[in-house]
Amino acid sequence: MNQSMNGMQDEIDESLYSRQLYVLGHEAMKKMQHSDILILGLGGLGVEIAKNTILAGVKSVTLYDHKNVTYKDLSSQFFLKESDIGKNRAICSHKSLSELNPYVPVFVKSENLKLEDLIRYHVIVLTDSFNDEQIKIAEFCHKNKIKVICAETRGLFGKIFCDFGKSFQVLDINGQSQKTSMISYITNDKEGIVTTFEDQRHDLEDGDYVTFKEVKGMNEINGKEFKISVLTPFSFIIGDTSTFGEYKNGGIVIEVKKEKIIDFKSMEMCLEEPKFFDEDNYWGDADPKKIDNISIHLAFQALDEFRQENSEELPKPWDLNDSKRFVEIALLINSQKKNPFPKLNENLLKIFSFTCSGNLCPIQSVIGGLAAQEIIKACSGKFHPINQLFYFDCKEILPENTFERIEEFKPDLNSRYLSQTIVLGKQIQNRLENFKCFLVGSGALGCEYLKNFAMMGLGSGPNGLITVTDMDTIEKSNLNRQFLFRSWDVQKSKAEVASNAVKEMNPNLNIRTNLNRVGPETEHIYNDEFFDSLDVVCNALDNVKTRLYIDSKCIEYRKPLIESGTLGTEGNVQVCLPNLTEAYSSSQDPPEKNIPICTLKIFPNAIEHTIQWARDLFEGLFSNPVVSAFNFLQNPDLYFRNLSKLGIQQRLEELQQLEKIFISEKCSSFEECVVWARESFQENFHNNIKQLLFNFPPELKTSNGLPFWSSPKRLPHPLYFDANNSTHFDYIFSAANLKAFLHDLKQERNREKIFSYVQDVQVVSFKPKLGVKIKINENDEEEFTDEDEIEIDNLIRKLQNEYLSLKKSKLVKIDFEKDDDSNFHMDFITSCSNLRAENYDITPTDKHNTKLIAGKIIPAIATTTSVIVGLDCLELYKLIAGHKNLDAYRNYYLNLALPLFQSSEPMPVTKYKFYDIEWSLWDRIEVKGELTLKEFLDYFEKEYKLVITMIGCDVTTIYSKYLSIEKRKDRLNKKITEILEIIKQEKLPEHTKNLTLSIVAYDTNDEDIEVPPIKYIIRN
Repeated sequence: MNQSMNGMQDEIDESLYSRQLYVLGHEAMKKMQHSDILILGLGGLGVEIAKNTILAGVKSVTLYDHKNVTYKDLSSQFFLKESDIGKNRAICSHKSLSELNPYVPVFVKSENLKLEDLIRYHVIVLTDSFNDEQIKIAEFCHKNKIKVICAETRGLFGKIFCDFGKSFQVLDINGQSQKTSMISYITNDKEGIVTTFEDQRHDLEDGDYVTFKEVKGMNEINGKEFKISVLTPFSFIIGDTSTFGEYKNGGIVIEVKKEKIIDFKSMEMCLEEPKFFDEDNYWGDADPKKIDNISIHLAFQALDEFRQENSEELPKPWDLNDSKRFVEIALLINSQKKNPFPKLNENLLKIFSFTCSGNLCPIQSVIGGLAAQEIIKACSGKFHPINQLFYFDCKEILPENTFERIEEFKPDLNSRYLSQTIVLGKQIQNRLENFKCFLVGSGALGCEYLKNFAMMGLGSGPNGLITVTDMDTIEKSNLNRQFLFRSWDVQKSKAEVASNAVKEMNPNLNIRTNLNRVGPETEHIYNDEFFDSLDVVCNALDNVKTRLYIDSKCIEYRKPLIESGTLGTEGNVQVCLPNLTEAYSSSQDPPEKNIPICTLKIFPNAIEHTIQWARDLFEGLFSNPVVSAFNFLQNPDLYFRNLSKLGIQQRLEELQQLEKIFISEKCSSFEECVVWARESFQENFHNNIKQLLFNFPPELKTSNGLPFWSSPKRLPHPLYFDANNSTHFDYIFSAANLKAFLHDLKQERNREKIFSYVQDVQVVSFKPKLGVKIKINENDEEEFTDEDEIEIDNLIRKLQNEYLSLKKSKLVKIDFEKDDDSNFHMDFITSCSNLRAENYDITPTDKHNTKLIAGKIIPAIATTTSVIVGLDCLELYKLIAGHKNLDAYRNYYLNLALPLFQSSEPMPVTKYKFYDIEWSLWDRIEVKGELTLKEFLDYFEKEYKLVITMIGCDVTTIYSKYLSIEKRKDRLNKKITEILEIIKQEKLPEHTKNLTLSIVAYDTNDEDIEVPPIKYIIRN
């Protein structure tokens, strides 16, 4: 790959950047591809910023560092080794950083840096520097219109300063898509009120701007811009509409996104009169322990003064004399200000002094991820920048009685974890090394976790262990944010490659690598012994189902769980602690809203509807029928038995699909595939629409006298095929090639040949059918006739009679794959969706956006992942340090685009009581040894004074008072496990040592009572 490619052309490698493109968009990416970045300082923070910036895809990154590698670097600079000690940090890091992205050349500047050298760069980033150097460079950049970012981490504290100059243009404040809603009504009033449909929240905010289109009656409103005031989630005020025509129907409201201009102050001005970006926006009101910006601001200034006073030396770790002098300097600086700040937090200043000569990799992940996101903003104008100072601390990691235990925090000077032990001490370091962690997933989150673990030394001791599992293999699109993988690793195991990569970073790590899914099917691997051995579980997953399963296991075995996730620039961290907090499953996002079937099939009104319709058509044409065909050919009798269990509509549709793929729509040549594609176009985009309009003419009125075709219904029109129309032809081209692949025929990629074939295809003129029923309401019951039953019988007989000849059919199942641009899958879905959109006058969209929706892609960017996992690992420190109080821990929600950074205490666990026994979701009643059902019932009546009315295990009911007398009598003298095996018709696996049973019971007062689940131990 030509390393000078970025900036030389406007092409973007969508197969590499696909997930990031859904965060930033093409325009922002193109601007980044023309931006040269200079990073000063290649310690742990510098390499984190460089890594994220290179992955993002800027034009070039230049590294400058005059320092050599020391032991202090090895607990956070992940591209350095012990063998590098004494060598230049930038030179040692260059090779590894250059491998991250073939499109981004990485240079090392070795000669002394002069101010005039900065002119050629778009963004300058300073790390591992002090105020005097920062001010000198920042002032030069401010005068010369160069954007500058100063990022710094000291011990438990971090800082970012941004100066993007005067009149910096923010093109897109939040990166969200334009909000649109369909209009139900608009009033004629001095304060005109717009109302949207009940199922369409407008999601607008006070002060937003909107415009309108397709409004009928009140025509003056179309194309005009209004500033709004929100009334309810479904209504807002747009101002005076009293002189406009009367609203009749229809209309779409569209948000108008506005640019913002920001004037940044110079660094010198910000130091004297600091401009902290809106504290409430950063930290929210949910956290009573907000960041003390003022005290940290003075601490960073005092550090510079202390250094100058002590021959460039920083305060010694955990030294009382140095900390005393440090506090005095901070207080003096404050007193000499023109407008001194209120009382400073002297304990915070002491902790800053104690720890500032050390560093923690997770804090550098947080600050490095944030700083890299600011670089992206500076290059592209995408998202709102930090304006202008951001401070961060995590001093709550330290024990509450830290000042009484100072001797415990003296560092080990000969350790690769020197920088970390300066902050946390040898005792916590020893616990870290002997911790046992289960990491579930080694994708984007997993790679960041493993990097942090390697730098922290987690699991590197004689009793320590990291178990990581992931069944996935590496794809090209992973390389943009899963930084442990390289292009030569594609198709290899994620877990194995990631484990090997971090073993290179820290050879002392003890890692056990598995390649399996965690779930009921692997409980013989992840069994009692496995979970009992763990100290913590860290989820690095991308699906809710597995998250819930892991959560249930952590509850069952009372293991701490650190749960997190990202979505573009958004991310969250949740800490789940046995007996202290709620679990992950205690609260969940609402389920994804499904599109009603009638909307999909008949009344689409948004591009999302047409994309889903196209995706369903893809499965219905090329995937589902092949699965049915294979099942039929393998065992016809079993196939028809299973078919008989379906409803009439499902049976008919499946048999029709089977008949088409085997007989009436079977293709034997590519030319026949073109004919099929042309007829498919005619059926889907012409005939079906004409039939719909025959059933429901444009002038049709409802029983209330209102137009049937009124908002949100859109009146469709049929399409007339035109081979010169690119969308029309794209459908033929992709559909014919998919049909050929399905029937194991040679595909044809010559567009001219297919163009000539399709020109000769003649289609039958459409004639509307009488008596066709079209379901227009979700609650309408399907109507079936005797003819349907007759057709089902005829199709079954036809397939049975021709079974022997059908066995010779060559069929290839097509599994949807969104990331292969050569397989025609997304070409078909895009053209199909846009044709459907053309039917209904819906604005079409491109292949890129279609892939996002059809492929249910989760937008992702490396910066967010870096920050989130850094926060995860800070919570892990607290766990390892032995914090027992809830107020030491934090849950986080952040959105780097805004930027929003909220933290709060985890929700405390809800407590319940039965009689005098207090319990929570973390508790179980243990019953040891096999019991018959009668013994079980008697045991609870005797020991707990509970009369059980129901016993369940997962979804299986073992006992219920509503069972027939015969069944109850039959089960009473059988063992619980025996009853379960009879019901499930399978033996319990040998590895199953206990069951979790749920019971419904009432107490001595005949009142229903909530009781904990039962841990029913059947084997030792």
